[in-house]
Amino acid sequence: MNSRQRIATVLNRDVPDRVPIDFGAGGQTGIMASTVYKIKKHCGILEPGERIKVTEPYQILGEVDEKLRKMFGLDVVGVSGLNNMFGFKDENYKPWTLFDGTPVWVPEMFNTEPNEDGGIYMYAQGDKNYPPSSVIPKDGFYFDAIIRQNHFDPENLHPEDNAEEFGSISQEELDHFKKQVDDIYANTDYGIYLTIPGAAFGDVALVPATFLKDPKGIRDITEWYVSIALRPDYIKKVFEIQSEIVLENIKAIYKSVGNKVQVVFMSGTDFGSQKGPMISDATYRDLYLPYQKKLNDWIHQNTQWKTFMHCCGSIDPLIETIIEAGFDILNPIQISAMNMDPVILKKKYGDRLIFWGGGVNTQKTLPFGSPAEVKAEVAENIRTLKINGNYIFNAVHNVQAGVPVENFIAMIEAYKENCNY
Repeated sequence: MNSRQRIATVLNRDVPDRVPIDFGAGGQTGIMASTVYKIKKHCGILEPGERIKVTEPYQILGEVDEKLRKMFGLDVVGVSGLNNMFGFKDENYKPWTLFDGTPVWVPEMFNTEPNEDGGIYMYAQGDKNYPPSSVIPKDGFYFDAIIRQNHFDPENLHPEDNAEEFGSISQEELDHFKKQVDDIYANTDYGIYLTIPGAAFGDVALVPATFLKDPKGIRDITEWYVSIALRPDYIKKVFEIQSEIVLENIKAIYKSVGNKVQVVFMSGTDFGSQKGPMISDATYRDLYLPYQKKLNDWIHQNTQWKTFMHCCGSIDPLIETIIEAGFDILNPIQISAMNMDPVILKKKYGDRLIFWGGGVNTQKTLPFGSPAEVKAEVAENIRTLKINGNYIFNAVHNVQAGVPVENFIAMIEAYKENCNY
């Protein structure tokens, strides 16, 4: 099989020749830029003076290019929208250097300013006329959102304020999607993964609106979580506005790219902590399921796409409802969280969900274990999760900065040794 056929086989709930593998298709399956640099240097494919292109500046993810795809046998390529988490386009790259000395390329509007604590401020849409929206702490690895709750009045809230970022997709962005998808489809045999803009409901990575110059509404993460309990009607009105806009955008995207796309990223909202869900199943059903199901149902009724949900943490009590909401794929399978044993998850849900990830513990084993420990864990997890298909290999979330190259290589070696059916 080629990569596209392999992905299609898994998505159709059949068993391929080997487990497909992804690194870099989405913002939750990538590799930090500094680690990409070390991997390329270790493997002898780093050109003299080469800089790593930052493809997702909020998390400082590095480009997984064709050299790495071929070397590691990757099967999926990602397609995303025009604007990043800071609200500007990824274009016209310029040189920059990370705290650890890694040389990178960043977009033209990546406008930063050092702060008094030795950190680095970032500005929404690159506009320094407004307060910074994010900061990398001194010697940090990626940006943290800065809470800017500038217009909050609990007695005078308007749902439209929290839906400010959702708008009709432009023809420019549709053309952007079409050009990328057509090029990948015509000139490669990779599977295609597309991130739908704005489809995640209540994602607290997005609530602070690092991409808006002067955000209105509820923008403090704590206040947002409080509102789930105290202001559910307000949250529902925000989601109603959002779902209507995003549904029309999905229709327009499908008209533009058709079924050349195989997987669509729909949600990155985290519902789990390390020890259990952060909300009850009843709350999930009341607040989130109706809107997620509305979008997923249209996709399943009108396209061949499969829907992808990212959700960190211990979420076993919510998984039945996640399936009911119409998600085909669950990521990252946080095996390091409580009650997320891959053996149990595979037995309970493996015939109804495609698991994407869960290959190695990125909180402990990958960064701090030995290569032998990495290989043993990866081998065990692949053998468990690949049973009867329905599995695509990736780590648990992005491969972080500081991961030893030897451990990353050990992960890939263990994958190759255990991926065949």
